[in-house]
This record gives sequence, structure tokens and C-alpha cells, in this order.
Amino acid sequence: MSDRDDFLQWVSTTLHDAEVALHNGDANPRRAIWSRNEPVSILGAFRNAYGLEEVEETFRFLENSFSNCTSRELELQACDVIGDMAYTAGIERISFRRDGDPTNLTLRATQVYRREDGQWKVAHRHADVVSV
Repeated sequence: MSDRDDFLQWVSTTLHDAEVALHNGDANPRRAIWSRNEPVSILGAFRNAYGLEEVEETFRFLENSFSNCTSRELELQACDVIGDMAYTAGIERISFRRDGDPTNLTLRATQVYRREDGQWKVAHRHADVVSV
């Protein structure tokens, strides 16, 4: 399996499962796939974060707001792996509850990854709501 194939397998399993768990109110799987090395950042649809402390605060905020994920799809539009760095860009479609209210989001999402000790870790996420 090529490096790219291995990475895409990780995106479709580990990353996907972590995002579903987050939208079910459990950020622990997302925490596990995020880098613990600076720099890390989020330019999010709901909140921005710079550095480990703010990223952790954002994870707590999201897990306290999100629940009942019924679907999460990623329409991957671009990705690449170059050595120990990778990125994805695509459209995420997520159905869940935010603060108890049914929510359907379509996001443009770009993420940057670093391979650390042989494991892919998210270092940066940018997502914004697609307006129709």
C-alpha cells in the first residue's frame, strides 16, 4: 500500500470515527488524533483556536454542545501526502444536534496533518459553512 493509500485509509476510518464521536458529544477520539506539538490551530465554523490550550477549550466547548450524530460524510476533493506532511480539502455533511436543536451542516473543510512517531496527527483545521 502506498503512503497516500495508507493515509486515505486512515482518513476514512480513524478520522471519520473521531468526527462522528465528536458530533455525538465525545471529543476523546478527536483529541487522540490531534497533535500535542505546537503549532496547532483551528479556524472553525463555530470557534477559532490557536495553540494547545485553546484547541482543548474548543474541544470541550464542542463536546458540550454536540450530540446525536446521525450522519457524517466527507466528499474529498483534494489531498496529498509529502513525506511526513499531508492535507485534505473537501465538503463535510453532518447531521447532529447542537444544544439540543437538530442541525444539518455543509462545511468546506481543509486540514493539515503531520506524521508523528509513525501516526497521523491533525495540526490545523479550517472549516466554514457553505452558503446555498
